[in-house]
Amino acid sequence: MIRLLLADDQNLIRAGFRALLDAEPDMEVVAEAGTGRDAVRLAEREAPDVVLMDIRMPDGDGLAATRQILANPQLAHTRIIILTTFELDEYIAEAVRAGAAGFLVKDTEPEELIRAVRVVHDGDALLSPSVTRRIMAQLALHSKAASKTVPLEQITEREREVLALVGEGLNNAEIAERLFITPLTAKTHVSRIMTKLLVRDRAQLVVLAYESGLVRPGWSS
Repeated sequence: MIRLLLADDQNLIRAGFRALLDAEPDMEVVAEAGTGRDAVRLAEREAPDVVLMDIRMPDGDGLAATRQILANPQLAHTRIIILTTFELDEYIAEAVRAGAAGFLVKDTEPEELIRAVRVVHDGDALLSPSVTRRIMAQLALHSKAASKTVPLEQITEREREVLALVGEGLNNAEIAERLFITPLTAKTHVSRIMTKLLVRDRAQLVVLAYESGLVRPGWSS
């Protein structure tokens, strides 16, 4: 059972999401929050598997709440999907840097929302190649942290190739096709890279790919 926390200051949106997600046999909404502060409090109390987090809320916005939740070692298993009205929300890049597993626009089709929850719960990142490039290019161009040193000497040359493709937003099957390896081998490489570079999920690998200079803004896949 995937346990969910809904964080949005609009009651109607929360009600719609709850009705949709609770109808799935493997999902349960365990709490709802209307403010950033409540989102953090309820996450600490309920320890949900996935949080659907609105980026703009009163009393502590979604970005601050995301940072606090993901900084809590007791919530290491919790994954956060950022909800936004606009695809190019200026806070999205920082939300991904804070550890969010991806984002959805609020008018996403119901079946896509359900799929997204399962994808993120399974440990993958919800970032399409085109969206990844736009968001991370913004991050690399405007974030002070983008110049920090990333210890790529800890990974092999093949793992660098894989990391670069993760940075372009490719999933394991697409990486496998590009490098002429099996999807299982691609998944193994990604897991090893995450372990070596001490990151919690695929979204943060995308950030590292840009911060290290392995992928540059404007590069195409």
